[in-house]
Amino acid sequence: MPSFECTICGAVFDVPQAAVDKYPGWQPKYCREHSPKKQANSARAARGPGGGGADRGRALREENLTVAQVLGKYDDGPGSGVFTDGSAVPNPGPGGWGAVWVEDGAIQAQRHGHDPDTTNNRMELRALIEAFQMLPHDAVAEVRTDSRLCVDTITKWAPGWERKGWKKKTGPIKNLELVQELLALYRAHPTCTLVWIAAHSGNRWNEYADSLATAWMRAEL
Repeated sequence: MPSFECTICGAVFDVPQAAVDKYPGWQPKYCREHSPKKQANSARAARGPGGGGADRGRALREENLTVAQVLGKYDDGPGSGVFTDGSAVPNPGPGGWGAVWVEDGAIQAQRHGHDPDTTNNRMELRALIEAFQMLPHDAVAEVRTDSRLCVDTITKWAPGWERKGWKKKTGPIKNLELVQELLALYRAHPTCTLVWIAAHSGNRWNEYADSLATAWMRAEL
């Protein structure tokens, strides 16, 4: 089946060939999780039968909270590891990235940055590059990202592309220089793992990384 990349989360998803053939020129933009229909249904469920109760559901959107506001609002999720996030608003457009290293709830290091012309995926990759650069080579840690595309790229696909001379059947490899840099750093940290974490699900340090990634949009960190 043909594969496409979600413009919201970057996940790669498949669409039956029959569906693609039915609508010539159609380029699917959203995975099942972020389809407009599902988002509309989720919004109605959050409002409830009376139209209110918006606080009953977590909106899948950037809250643009300061790091202090994040710490005051969220306390769930793992308390150790490295947490990363990146985004562009709009996509493509200006964006930012953030990474925070935490041990038992205490921040060991953090970084964030901004690019005036970028994409979501480039910022997610840059955040992971900075995350691994923060860690010593003998660190034992889970490096978390809410980009499944980044996880699959580094842990599944990139080694195969490398063996084939950095080529793939479907065309050029997007963001190749960042993929190559991240793969080298990932290999240089053999006791670290790269894992996916759900976006905007109330995990304190994932939300904190999101705050770092959107810091360029605010006057206060």
